[in-house]
Amino acid sequence: MSLKFTSTIKKEGKYFVATCVELGVVSQGKTLDEANNNLKEAVELYLEDTKVNKSQLSQYSYISTFEVTV
Repeated sequence: MSLKFTSTIKKEGKYFVATCVELGVVSQGKTLDEANNNLKEAVELYLEDTKVNKSQLSQYSYISTFEVTV
């Protein structure tokens, strides 16, 4: 079974920090690719370790933006 997840990646100091939006799993790397690959591995380990019922995971994410006035 193949599942798709959404990641956000932001630069923090010397590293890129990647977060899986759906699961809250976080990883990092020195490059964008390394951060994303490390996140993929972390999510795979998380799903193995927690014995998540993969059929219950949503296939869809909704990304939204909002505006604030400062």
